[in-house]
Amino acid sequence: MRVGLIADSHDRVPAIAEFARRFADAGIGFVLHAGDHCSPFSLQPFFDHHLAVAGVFGRNDGDREGLRAEAGKGLGVELYESPHSVELDGNRVLVVHELGEVHQRSLDAHIIVVHGCSHVRSVERTGDSVMINPGEACGWLYGIPSAAILDLDTREVEILTLDEAEWRR
Repeated sequence: MRVGLIADSHDRVPAIAEFARRFADAGIGFVLHAGDHCSPFSLQPFFDHHLAVAGVFGRNDGDREGLRAEAGKGLGVELYESPHSVELDGNRVLVVHELGEVHQRSLDAHIIVVHGCSHVRSVERTGDSVMINPGEACGWLYGIPSAAILDLDTREVEILTLDEAEWRR
């Protein structure tokens, strides 16, 4: 099973929409979002591409009630307080916005950790475990929007980036 990974989208709808399109085109139907959606309208691209999303709130999700209401429309988006643990295809996965929010024991108890907050994409491996920050989907801080695709069977991570023409719309 392959899942999409995204974080720190910060309302950048053209970039979110392009990543949602890429996920759908790759046959991915499920996305993990590591926080900082920001506003309810930022969920629309996931609805448009029929993607189920499990996400956590980040520090910049100012309209949590609006996000909850939008997610609650029954369109396959679920939002949780950070951190959130989920089992996917036999893998314990922790989704957290800021790594400092969780104790090391919690990190160690999960085979896969998806996080955001720093806006810096990274893939760190320790034995069979992998910790992934898909980077900033918005591209606001570092200029290159990024997301990722994770293969849960092999734990291989494909980083996706957008060039300027794809996100400066």
